[in-house]
Amino acid sequence: MTSNRDEMASDRGRSSGSDRSPAPSRQDPAPSPADTGPDPTPTRRATHTAHTTHTHIAGIPIPDSKLAQEATELIRDTTDELIYHHSRRVYLFGARHGRERDLPFDAELLYVGALFHDLGLTERFRASHQRFELDGADEARRFLTAHGVPADRARLAWEAIALHTTPEIPHHMAPEIALVTTGVELDVLGIGYDTLPPEIRDEILTAHPRPDFKRRILRAFHQGITHRPETTFGNVKADVLARFDPDYTRPNFVRIIESSAWPE
Repeated sequence: MTSNRDEMASDRGRSSGSDRSPAPSRQDPAPSPADTGPDPTPTRRATHTAHTTHTHIAGIPIPDSKLAQEATELIRDTTDELIYHHSRRVYLFGARHGRERDLPFDAELLYVGALFHDLGLTERFRASHQRFELDGADEARRFLTAHGVPADRARLAWEAIALHTTPEIPHHMAPEIALVTTGVELDVLGIGYDTLPPEIRDEILTAHPRPDFKRRILRAFHQGITHRPETTFGNVKADVLARFDPDYTRPNFVRIIESSAWPE
């Protein structure tokens, strides 16, 4: 996989964001401790560097290796314009955040994690009864291992997708995991919006527009999970069903404990 560190020095001058201080509303992503996954250092990423080139949007390099091209084609073929443009923005926002903070992330892994993170919302998974995050995570891991990516590296993409709707925890894990969540939170929730220079934001939105995005992404969430309401327990997506399904009853954690089979 490709390390982003070598490019940082040459490309940093093209990035319009000059303020490198962390946004006050979040904690900067930190590399995982040893017990959360493999050491995410550039030396672990050298094996896939030779045949990777990059294009740029707003000074942010986009992987253009054979693996990245095939990932893009797969997502273009299996998702609509809404999910495709959203997923590319997630990569761009996440990568920019990582570059601004000199995090040693693997650009290809981050790219695949961003592209696949909402794959579970698509028509292909309308019969699935696991969390939609797991659908996308499983597909990303299959895709990466089929392309010869080692299992421990593919697992990072799996974790990035599986945890992208889990608040806070991803930001304390490997950069690839943290940055997928960072990109999702900026594009969907607006976290960090005010720290993004307008010219950077405008260039990204020119390449990947988001017309009527709030309404359309909520509709996509609803369509992707309405057949599996049980998977929203303990999940932010329970709010989507509570808003759009009049017959939905939100599970209550306290009631589950009180009504369990234990006598006391």
